[in-house]
Amino acid sequence: MSFTAQDVKALREKTGCGMMDCKKALTEANGDMDAAVDFLREQGLAKQAKKASRIAAEGIAYALTNDTNTCGVVIEVNSETDFVAKNDDFKNFVDICAKTVMAQNPADVDALKECKAEGTEMTVAELLQEKVLTIGENLQIRRFARFEAPCVGYVHAGGKIGVIVTFDTDVDTTSEAFVNCGKDVAMQIAALNTQYLNAEAVPAEVLDHEKKIMREQLLNEGKPEQIIEKILGGKVAKYYKENCLVDQEFVKDNDLTIKKYVDGVAKELGGAIAITGFVRYEKGEGIEKRQDDFAAEVASMVK
Repeated sequence: MSFTAQDVKALREKTGCGMMDCKKALTEANGDMDAAVDFLREQGLAKQAKKASRIAAEGIAYALTNDTNTCGVVIEVNSETDFVAKNDDFKNFVDICAKTVMAQNPADVDALKECKAEGTEMTVAELLQEKVLTIGENLQIRRFARFEAPCVGYVHAGGKIGVIVTFDTDVDTTSEAFVNCGKDVAMQIAALNTQYLNAEAVPAEVLDHEKKIMREQLLNEGKPEQIIEKILGGKVAKYYKENCLVDQEFVKDNDLTIKKYVDGVAKELGGAIAITGFVRYEKGEGIEKRQDDFAAEVASMVK
């Protein structure tokens, strides 16, 4: 498999490695991007690449909870341009979609389109078509998740990232302290692109893959085989600390893990709070954006 300059650029953006290292990695991996990332990591040149780190579409990722913070929705709606994503009419459409999901609990996007849009006499599909015509862009409702549990939502950077965090708690979910705690946790997830809730949530195949990378790193560093297993234990613990929410250092206070921070808030409120899950949507993650050749476009305009 061959590779292009665009592939080298993409690998550099994904790993932060130099151009020559990326070219070598793609050559060794026969053009396979994932294998090239692994090669760079085995050489100790790249850290773990976060899933879906290439953001390639516009739109809004949005989160919404009800007044009692006992039901929450996170949703992504895509547009063609960032300009439209900032349009108030588009933002209002996304809000209506979220409120419709919350009120009617559709099973999937197709079912949502058949629902009557909250606050209107139209179906969501009809309202979507109307917005496509009035806004003048192709709009797509991509995905959503809905939770009936104590929860807090957070929207980062005007809709770049939407997060819902769910809890098991006996404290007042409308209290300022609980909401602020939930937002702190959601902001942590948004900022660090946290992958898993805890160590138990890491799939076995993912952990096995990470251990393989770690072992290759140690072998490449010349570490004796007999001490590699001992070192691996520490590296796995570090992996959990970096990728599992409850074990992560709290970004606002590095002396605390997220679990200790939440436990502290619960103690102040005289109850118990446990994080049970989260969903993080980043607009356009995993969508391949059309690569326009700007020079060719200009040339075609002056012909």
